[in-house]
Amino acid sequence: MFDVNFSERLLALHYVFPVPLNRLQSLLKVDPKLQKLERMSPQDIAKYLNLSVEKAKYLQENYVHTLISPLKQAYEEHNIFPIPFHHPMYPNKLLALYDPPVVLYTKGLVDILKNWRRIAIVGSRQATSYSEAVLNYIVPPLVDRDYVIVSGLAKGADRMAHEAALRFAGQTIAVLGHGFFHLYPRENRKLAEIIAKEHLLISEYPPYVKPQKWYFPMRNRIISGISEGILVTEAAEKSGTFSTIDHGLENGKPIFAVPGDITKKLSKGPHKLLAEGATPVWNGYQIIEEIEGFLFSK
Repeated sequence: MFDVNFSERLLALHYVFPVPLNRLQSLLKVDPKLQKLERMSPQDIAKYLNLSVEKAKYLQENYVHTLISPLKQAYEEHNIFPIPFHHPMYPNKLLALYDPPVVLYTKGLVDILKNWRRIAIVGSRQATSYSEAVLNYIVPPLVDRDYVIVSGLAKGADRMAHEAALRFAGQTIAVLGHGFFHLYPRENRKLAEIIAKEHLLISEYPPYVKPQKWYFPMRNRIISGISEGILVTEAAEKSGTFSTIDHGLENGKPIFAVPGDITKKLSKGPHKLLAEGATPVWNGYQIIEEIEGFLFSK
């Protein structure tokens, strides 16, 4: 049963200690409903959360303060709907990760998460007009089949993927590597505002958390985790795109790649994937056939 009181305590803890679920497991084993945390000794908290005693004491003080603050009301005022890991709307596939998000903070049409047909489209921040052109062939069939386009709202290929979903009247999910109060990059702010109203923004970070370089590889495991497959348009041979691919491969997701001009640097990433067994695609029907055939053959 969904425990509202546990949810409030969990949201308060995550607000002051925004870490993945694996970091909380030792604490949750001894305090599964978080009913003892405010009375625990700092030494015990330090042991369960792998912190110094000083940091544990600071965490406990801030946790108690946050518990009595109007956190729920503040989220509602900013149209933020938090989904804890035990909530029925939480995507179950994320729980298969080594380090699932404790909370998914969402803005927009949360019901989009009910649609299992989700495909990640990723690639280089320096993606060219070639990515934009190929998405005109790949995205329309996906949209016709009710697939949601998932990406990371970065410059380049991510932006093109979200905009293609909008252009062809589909739905899109943008997964952020920071809190909602610090939309990044600035060039995509207008796009983020559209997605927040008409589609769905997701972050595992409370709204106040600023972008940090190491948050974006963490974000990529969510992009992969909530998707049925991953498509790469353009990417360099050594690229951050491959962290999304690595997460996908670890969790058995089919990988798709767009063949490109062999003289171009941004074709090297997709061609490397093709050499390693990714499926070459030049229209969306190929993705649908492999994903749905793969799913229905289980």
